[in-house]
Amino acid sequence: MIIIPAIDLKEGRCVRLAQGDFGRMTVYDDDPVGVACAWKARGAERLHLVDLDGSLAGVPCHEAVIRDIVAGTGLPVQVGGGIRDMKTIGSYLWIGVRWVIIGTAALRDPGFVREACREFPGQVILGIDAVGGRVAVQGWTQTTEETAVALAKRFAEDRPDALVYTDIARDGMQVGVNIEGTEELAGSAGIPVIASGGVAGIRDIEMLMPLEKRGVVGVIAGKALYTGALSLEEAIACTKGRRAS
Repeated sequence: MIIIPAIDLKEGRCVRLAQGDFGRMTVYDDDPVGVACAWKARGAERLHLVDLDGSLAGVPCHEAVIRDIVAGTGLPVQVGGGIRDMKTIGSYLWIGVRWVIIGTAALRDPGFVREACREFPGQVILGIDAVGGRVAVQGWTQTTEETAVALAKRFAEDRPDALVYTDIARDGMQVGVNIEGTEELAGSAGIPVIASGGVAGIRDIEMLMPLEKRGVVGVIAGKALYTGALSLEEAIACTKGRRAS
């Protein structure tokens, strides 16, 4: 299992939202590239970038910053937010992004997801963001009747590289990961799952570790890392079965 630090981008800054609410935003740094390099220096092996402006606009708004993060860190990077056509995917992969995360488009344009998985095998991640088990779209501003499990099963045959499952009610709240929901999703479609939302501390990492055999391959951590509630070094050590030095 891999620990993936999150960098959420809003107007060129590194921020965190509470429960996906743009009105409850905390700015952590004005230099996202510096933040990315700092996570690498502390042992990060992969980064999770979200273009928050792009998620609302439906088009990329931070491509230059993301390019600089890719070039500056040399780390594998996954990017989400505003990815709704093949041209955008191609642009991101061209600048060195390893994986693109498709969220809203999975419901609005399933044919696009299938085409993306076919044209870019191993580089497409399905982003499933949910409230009470129901999928949310459009930068988390709209909740649908589709369940997370049903959406995952719908695309199982298209073989996305992974699913990023975010429990929006927990995201940015440090109240603990939705272990039950994550486990249910991991066992539903045969697609590797990356857990997200609610990480509060090392206990969450310890509770997720047994799910690795069920297909939970990673966990995204944001606010807990930025506030110091979770040590990246300790979390990485936990996943590798050793103590942090």
